Amino acid sequence: MKLIVRNLDRSTTEDELKTLFQEYGAVQYCDLVLDKATGGSKGFAFVEMPKPGEAKAAMKNLNNMTVASNKIRVKKAENKME
Repeated sequence: MKLIVRNLDRSTTEDELKTLFQEYGAVQYCDLVLDKATGGSKGFAFVEMPKPGEAKAAMKNLNNMTVASNKIRVKKAENKME
């Protein structure tokens, strides 16, 4: 299940995010979205968790959690059809 994590502090790293989600299960990948011009974080990321039950537990427990002074939002990522 692909999750989107929003309102991340710009200093939060991919490793920190992955560690946070691994408390709830296996993380297939973690992709912090970076600004092409500056190389800095854009404040959101995608996390893929192979087991839906674990992903739902992570979503439930991490949504509205304060990480590095920001209250993050976690929800299921919508698949964009082109």
